[in-house]
Amino acid sequence: MSALLRRLFSGAPPAVPAEAWTATVHRLPWVSALDAPRAARLATLTAAFLHRKTITPVGDLQLSDADRIALAALCCLPLLEFGEEGLHGWSQLIVYPDAFRVNRTHVDAAGVMHEWDDELIGEAWDSGPLVLSWADVQADIAEPDAGFCVAVHEMVHKIDALDGLVDGTPPLPRAWQSAWARDFQSAYDGFVAQVDAGTAVTLDAYAAEAPEEFFAVCSEYHFSAPGVLREALPTVAAHLERFYGPSPLA
Repeated sequence: MSALLRRLFSGAPPAVPAEAWTATVHRLPWVSALDAPRAARLATLTAAFLHRKTITPVGDLQLSDADRIALAALCCLPLLEFGEEGLHGWSQLIVYPDAFRVNRTHVDAAGVMHEWDDELIGEAWDSGPLVLSWADVQADIAEPDAGFCVAVHEMVHKIDALDGLVDGTPPLPRAWQSAWARDFQSAYDGFVAQVDAGTAVTLDAYAAEAPEEFFAVCSEYHFSAPGVLREALPTVAAHLERFYGPSPLA
């Protein structure tokens, strides 16, 4: 482990050195587009992430200090307004070189067990690690306005889980939570109906999988294609702008 990361993981006040942070700003289009106060806030969150989380590459993957800082910054983008409490409840980021396979099982109503493999680019366990494909993280960085950001997507699931239920509604003040649940459910139902009917949709159809995936996919669009989200789902876009602050790419 380098001296930089040893300092961040020690009991010393966590701060990403200025030179390393400047390199991260230049590397990540979402970060370079932030105004100075929000960029400074993200730098503080990034340092907290590096201080509290273990980043574990899998197989032959090698991650430099700069790579680790970039990963932490991407994961912290959804926390710009929510804050450091969004890091609670888990301790490890696992990074695969590419898409990875996981075994799934399901017992149907007749008691028959079904088993299959899924190929994933990211996963977030409720109280376990966050898992990302490095190749897909790099693809997102190369095309930041395409509507995709797997690090944001999986981090949103972590935020969603903070209230003990992954349901597409994060912890919010009661009045806002009620309005959020109402508006998101209405938008989700309408989106699912469009997908089921074979109607062309501008957002990734994966958002129709479940309310929690709808929240995560719409969050990706907030950060990477906010105009598309605003045109397709203006009420959802307004909630997300309030929750995350203005999109860096707005």
